[in-house]
Amino acid sequence: MDPRDTAVLLPQPSGNHVVDGFFDCAEESAHYAFSVQLLLTQYATLVPWQAEGVAELGSGDARAIAHVVRAVPGLQVHGTDISTTSVERARQTIDGLGVSDRYTVEHGDFFAWADSPAGRDVSTVIANPPYIPAPDADILMPELWGGWYGNDMVLRLLKAGFDHLLVALPSYSDPAATLSTARDLGYQVANFLAMGLEFGAYSGESKVREHIAALTAEGHGWAGEDSYVVAVALLTRSPELRRDRSTELLRALQLSV
Repeated sequence: MDPRDTAVLLPQPSGNHVVDGFFDCAEESAHYAFSVQLLLTQYATLVPWQAEGVAELGSGDARAIAHVVRAVPGLQVHGTDISTTSVERARQTIDGLGVSDRYTVEHGDFFAWADSPAGRDVSTVIANPPYIPAPDADILMPELWGGWYGNDMVLRLLKAGFDHLLVALPSYSDPAATLSTARDLGYQVANFLAMGLEFGAYSGESKVREHIAALTAEGHGWAGEDSYVVAVALLTRSPELRRDRSTELLRALQLSV
């Protein structure tokens, strides 16, 4: 393996802002990519990605996951994105890294694909879904809106019926409610990687920031004065899992348990 092929060594970042219509946060992308790489390889006996491949909700520009595919032999990813511009950029990224034989991205609705025969053949999904909480989508970048609590998309994904989910869970988007729903649906937390992040242009927008402050004051998450925690967690319904780390995950997200 080329020593440069590690998920944390992403292309040169351009800062925490929009570049050519795409949101760019180097720290979050690196954390997400490294977490996906580590959790998939660490739990390869639990999660059947080597036999089935992996589905991806919202590929974006594919920069993070294309590096994971390049770094992990045998990993195949089928991504779906509703943005034609994102799909075009993703395919350019994938071609540039030479992994188009193992990483494909199609334009369309992920949940429609999930209900198709191809979707039913895959049991593992990776996603860094939109998670900015706000009263409505009238924010700086509407594509990042995750609903009132910020967890609309991950809740929908939990209810889609996949057995294994690798998802980003931020501390200010009501993670306790998300994990409670996951538990009710038969999921346990196999493991996770958590990282502290500073508020960026979008979580720091006054409308969003005030909403986050209100939510966390009501007990729907945690945020510091200008920071929060995001964890990438492997949620699974595998009966082979020997230890549920839900409590540790909530503590890592600064929540009382």
